Amino acid sequence: MRIAVDAMGGDNAPKAIVEGVIKAIQTFSDLEVTLIGKEEEINKYLSTNERITVIHTNEIIEATEEPVRAVRRKKQASMVLMANEVKEGKADACISAGNTGALMTAGLFVVGRINGIDRPALSPTLPTLDGKGFLFLDVGANVDAKPEHLMQYAIMGSIYAEKVRGIANPRIGLLNVGTEDKKGNELTKQAFEKLKQSNLNFIGNVESRDLLEGIADVVVTDGFTGNIALKTIEGTALSVFSMLKEALTSSLSSKLAAAVLKPQLKEIKTKMDYSEYGGASLFGLTAPVIKAHGSSDQNAVYNAIRQAREMALHQVSVKIRETVAEME
Repeated sequence: MRIAVDAMGGDNAPKAIVEGVIKAIQTFSDLEVTLIGKEEEINKYLSTNERITVIHTNEIIEATEEPVRAVRRKKQASMVLMANEVKEGKADACISAGNTGALMTAGLFVVGRINGIDRPALSPTLPTLDGKGFLFLDVGANVDAKPEHLMQYAIMGSIYAEKVRGIANPRIGLLNVGTEDKKGNELTKQAFEKLKQSNLNFIGNVESRDLLEGIADVVVTDGFTGNIALKTIEGTALSVFSMLKEALTSSLSSKLAAAVLKPQLKEIKTKMDYSEYGGASLFGLTAPVIKAHGSSDQNAVYNAIRQAREMALHQVSVKIRETVAEME
């Protein structure tokens, strides 16, 4: 099992990337990693390891660059070379914490799309109050979608939830403005009927206020709606923790209370940290492509590698291809 990693992607690269790789190598005895980036900078944090290979390049795709243009022009960029490792069969999966649009472009045009999948979906696993989490797709790979695309998202999400997360007969929900069958716009109404007639465990419409309750294992929507929902959840969580921090440091008595509650607060923060589940998978491609968060630390990188390894081991992309082929 070999995974290609963009060593230069993200706010904390290459230090956090290399440290996450080292942790993964120490955890999984079957794992080999190819790090792509500036060798001199990578080696500052990397001791010799026969299971870690470094491919040197000085070229990087910056977070501010236009994705398609950057991928086309920067053929030697660390992210593009990473995707090429998968395309050429030298790696089973790849991970980057860099430019999201560029990674989606490299995934689509270098790694390649599965026949029968019209559009890939960007899909993080978000936390729930019960600690189990749910897969949310699409959160921005495509801002527009058709009913058949949401059906494909549901199929891919169900396969991932079953094969990687070990959930038997995953519950599939359709994000909507109400739970009634006839709610929503033409997209959700038509998607509802398709999902209802499928062999999936479709539980119906779900509202955004119920997402973190763990009402479904997989929730599907178009990328525009999904991205807004994702960023609303992120922003709300950050605001709540900010208010808690302010309240618990405002006086001596509150500071004493905070000291007593520190283990519980830490547990809540960990439970609500979606990097614990790995990165966002770009479903619909011929091999696992994982987008780690731009601010990923060592632990987030490790979890993204763990996720990519599990997807490759369980042949998620192969299973998606076979399932879609059977439906045609």
